[in-house]
Amino acid sequence: MRFSSLFGPTAAELAFLIQLWPIVTLIRPTQGVSFTPVPAPSLNLQSLGQVALAGNFDSISLYSYQQQSEDSFSTNGTQSLITQLPNGDFATTATADGYITTMCPFVMHDGTFAGVIVGGNFTSLSGVEAQAVAMYNSQTGQVTPLPGITGTVNVLLCDQDTNTVYVGGDFKGANSTNAVAWVGMSGWANLPFQGFNGPVNSIKQAPNGNVIFGGSFTGLGNSTTTTPNQKDQQVINISSANITSGGTTTTAGFDNATNIVCKTNGQDGAGNTWLLADQTPGFWRADMNFGYEPSLLRIWNTHQDGRGTRTFRFTAIPINGIMNFTYTNPDTGEEGLYCDAQCPLTANTSVPYQDFRFVDTVGMSAFRIDISAWYGAGGGLDGIELFQNDIFAYAVDSLNEPTCANTQFPSNSTATGPWSVSPSASSVSEYLTANLVGSKVSTEGISVVFEPDIKQKGNYTITIFTPGCLQDNSCGTRGIVNITGNYATASAPGLPVETQIYQTNDYDKYDQIYQGPVDVNSGGFRPTVTLAPLSGQADGITIVAQRVQFSIGNSTGGLNGLYEFDPNTSTLDTDFSNSTFDQAGMDLEPGAIIMTMAVMGDATYVGGNFTDSTTGFENIFSIGTGNATTLPNGGLNAEVNSIVAYEDLLYIGGNFTNTVNGSVTSLNNFAAFNTTSQTWQALGAGVSGTVNTIVGLEVNVTIDQPENCITVNGFFNQLNKFGSNDAVNVSGFGIWVPSRQNWLQNLDLPSQAITGQLSTMTNVTKAGTPQFALYAGTLSSQDMSAEDAVYLKSDPTNLQSLHVGIQPQQAGPLTRKRAISGQNVTGVVTGLFHTSGSINVTVLGGHFTATASNGSTIDNLAILSGTNVTGLTSGLDADSAFLALAASDTVLYAGGTVTGNVNNAPVNGLVFYDLGLGKYSYPQPPPFGGGNVAVNTITVRPNKTPAQVYVGGSFDTAGSLGCPSLCIFENGAWNPPGSGIGGSVAAMTWQGSTADKLLVGGNLTAGNNATSLATYDVTKNQWEEVSGAAANVPGPVTALAPANSDASSFWVAGKSTNGSAFLVKYDGTSYTSVGDTLGDQTTILGLSVLQLSKNHASSNLVPENMILLVTGQLNLPSFGDASAALFNGTTFSPFILATSGNNPGSLSQLFSENSVTFGAAGGHMAVGFVVLIALACALGAIFLLVVAGILIERYRRKHEGYTQAPSSYFDKTSNMGRIPPEHLFGRLGQSRQAPML
Repeated sequence: MRFSSLFGPTAAELAFLIQLWPIVTLIRPTQGVSFTPVPAPSLNLQSLGQVALAGNFDSISLYSYQQQSEDSFSTNGTQSLITQLPNGDFATTATADGYITTMCPFVMHDGTFAGVIVGGNFTSLSGVEAQAVAMYNSQTGQVTPLPGITGTVNVLLCDQDTNTVYVGGDFKGANSTNAVAWVGMSGWANLPFQGFNGPVNSIKQAPNGNVIFGGSFTGLGNSTTTTPNQKDQQVINISSANITSGGTTTTAGFDNATNIVCKTNGQDGAGNTWLLADQTPGFWRADMNFGYEPSLLRIWNTHQDGRGTRTFRFTAIPINGIMNFTYTNPDTGEEGLYCDAQCPLTANTSVPYQDFRFVDTVGMSAFRIDISAWYGAGGGLDGIELFQNDIFAYAVDSLNEPTCANTQFPSNSTATGPWSVSPSASSVSEYLTANLVGSKVSTEGISVVFEPDIKQKGNYTITIFTPGCLQDNSCGTRGIVNITGNYATASAPGLPVETQIYQTNDYDKYDQIYQGPVDVNSGGFRPTVTLAPLSGQADGITIVAQRVQFSIGNSTGGLNGLYEFDPNTSTLDTDFSNSTFDQAGMDLEPGAIIMTMAVMGDATYVGGNFTDSTTGFENIFSIGTGNATTLPNGGLNAEVNSIVAYEDLLYIGGNFTNTVNGSVTSLNNFAAFNTTSQTWQALGAGVSGTVNTIVGLEVNVTIDQPENCITVNGFFNQLNKFGSNDAVNVSGFGIWVPSRQNWLQNLDLPSQAITGQLSTMTNVTKAGTPQFALYAGTLSSQDMSAEDAVYLKSDPTNLQSLHVGIQPQQAGPLTRKRAISGQNVTGVVTGLFHTSGSINVTVLGGHFTATASNGSTIDNLAILSGTNVTGLTSGLDADSAFLALAASDTVLYAGGTVTGNVNNAPVNGLVFYDLGLGKYSYPQPPPFGGGNVAVNTITVRPNKTPAQVYVGGSFDTAGSLGCPSLCIFENGAWNPPGSGIGGSVAAMTWQGSTADKLLVGGNLTAGNNATSLATYDVTKNQWEEVSGAAANVPGPVTALAPANSDASSFWVAGKSTNGSAFLVKYDGTSYTSVGDTLGDQTTILGLSVLQLSKNHASSNLVPENMILLVTGQLNLPSFGDASAALFNGTTFSPFILATSGNNPGSLSQLFSENSVTFGAAGGHMAVGFVVLIALACALGAIFLLVVAGILIERYRRKHEGYTQAPSSYFDKTSNMGRIPPEHLFGRLGQSRQAPML
């Protein structure tokens, strides 16, 4: 379904519909964002019959576009701009170092598309430094910073009519707080009301064209009640500064510039006073290790020997600006005086000190006082102090208030654990760094506790600052910290408050961690903020701690979370009761928090955390024509975080479970409200935790069949059970399919696989027409959801589900399948197609759980016959794993790390299963013995009756027989294949046209020589090391594949002794390595040589009509991770991408119904077609010869005088039996002569 009709003809309608309808017009990109298709490989799989791929994955794709990848979704707090590829997958176009919370397309009044405005809590976008907001060019990918805002942007509204972008959040910008405007391309402009005194969470354009702001504010930014009652609350620490001076006296006891630090008694004398040389100007300077914004300068003048400072100036560093002050003349009492370059000090000894208040709030990290005039013989000072309004607590305790400040509860911090001080570099202050090493990171014993100096009770905004990671080169290891706050006594709300902060920001940032009441310090209580590493993170993370800020705000300003602004008027209406929106907010209980708004028709729907005791509604209501109206059943019983309009429904997410009156069940955090019928609707049974955002998304619900869907994003781990649908484990992400009234994760369809989270989306428009959707968040996607096995088809190349019913792991959202203790085997490891008589089955083996057709549970081996799925009968241990399969007639040979009891006898490493009877064969082979027994490979010798089953792996004995590494089962007994072989066998293949040699790869010893390759001559019953293998194969072989019809040429792969992957070809005489063309993290699990229908460029390694398929967990240096790649002899090309949970997946092998055939280079036809054509040619030649012979014979007879014999006889057969044979055939050998006449 398309929704272009929703976009009205006017620009104003466009502006608010973009905000109203985040899921509208989900059009896949056709222009503006370019994607590069990848030509499909020309595989010819016809001669192989059925072909399948086995591995460890839950989603899989063919590599079709260069922008595809196996990348997992980010879990470190970073998000990206995301676009949708034509095949439905998603690609990242720009990455931020934090959250992206909002976007809107900025279309100018003349129709020019300026770009997409992006907002969030990031400090860089696509590697470009951009604090909280930037403009993204969707055509070129260019990022343009919009400097001037510090903080977090929560919401944007682009208004084409006024060329304006309204920006809301928790920030400072221009001379406004929390709301500001970007006008045209000229830059930031203050709104007439200069923002708000609290954060803005939502901005919408109402049907009347006015702009509605929603948030947690109580007054406008220009309100006069925002100033704290007690100014200059905190003393700035000068005692830790580097103090220097110039023009200083040489008189002992008065020549030390530090004499006046922490001196507040105004006492003259040696050690207490700093003096300049006689009749000499001079300066005094303090360089701190932190930044600050002073509000007050306090100076004690000296009167030593009649000396003293007459005039001075104060210079802020590093801006090198002379500060302006207001002061009171202590001699006359005159107030409100101004000074800058020559600020006066009195010589009156009865004046202890003088205060100079800064006119402007200016940030600095150092300052200098220059003395230009003096009393008596020269200038000097007895003391100096700086104060600031805001309250800070620093992690580096030496930066906190000095002990000499005579403060009862000075700001301080306590660091516990392996913290070290890091220089400020490009940050605002020094900070603490902890490099945490260990298998699990715990908060025990590692923390920084901040204790601020709170002198005034009130509503505070608390902000924590995080230094950027680029300056200390720690971006690769930055982790997550848990912030716990105790802000008020137990009788006050909000105790304690916890939040998590991701520290992956490139540049300095700050995050608001709390807004609400904070109590003053007392003997029994003190507010604290504790920073500690979040437990359970990866080994080797880095965390930092810098400072926490407490800023007091006003508690009353006439508003309560809602404000209506008319952009067409130049004067503000301060009578808030004239606005329906303002009045609706004021009718709510104090402290209302508006989180989200949506506009539908003439109604604006408002959601958040609030109550209206008068009307009895909670957390959601609507504002129509002239009044606020409760929704049915009183609204919802807890906070609403997100509202999205779709058709006549409102999709609502939050932290609720029911309506206020409890009459509608199953509204667990996600629900719908029908605006036509005015009824609530359950969506399944909701989700198990809080929903933060709802974002529309176009999804291939079935392959290449896109539908408009609703994504639910937040902190939950299950899609709740409802009806016949079981609960589904997820990681904070669900996709609701409106057309199916179900979760995508519940649908048994070959659907697209998408995991991650989305925070917002917008439609990129051109000339008023939506072009494509741009998303923000972090996603991992592949073409198809499929568990561990898929069919591979050619002409055209595609993947299809095997429908075996393998279950995703239910232990948690990121662990998809079980893992075996002590071994790294998960998913499907091996597969087999087998046909014998009436048996036609597909067998999958590995370590997994599947559901049989009858509903029972299958462990580790599944048998697919048509659509019927079965498993082995009971007897094997559930933690077994199958690594190798083979079959002969009706018997399946299945090996691996297999243990249990079958037919009342122990098995180890190998079981035989009768596919015809559907039960274990009797008797079973004697079990293998040794430490860590594993069967890695099984092969049946071709054309041999009875069957000879060759079993290779890691074992010492077979039953009581010493038979290390490889053993032969024939006629019900084990037999050793000669002697001299040892080690571990990983792979085998037959050599020669009569299959009289077995090529074996692994970690071997042959004749007491270490080697990776050896051959067993069946006719001679002896082993031989493959010539040159020890010197040319750099490690144990884990995979091999024939490179020609008799396997005299072959490929081998494995891990070299240095841990890197190798791939080597042996052509019968020499070895050729592909070199260091694969990344260090590559693990090759399988090799297959396949035919092509179209030749590639000629290569010495791979014939032009063939290609090498490499499977495993591959890292291609020019691309990244892939699960399969094709090698044409010169280049690796990504072929298949797969993921498992939130990690790259892997493919273990390709298996097929028939073995590969090797034709001559340049051929394009299967061998069967070649044989048929040859036969036709031969028959045609014979036919022509016969016709020619008949014609020649007729000519000869006519030439020799033959005439036609009579054709009428009395009895054609009456005398036939009487003719002796010799009369019939006796003259055949004689020369023929013409008859005598």
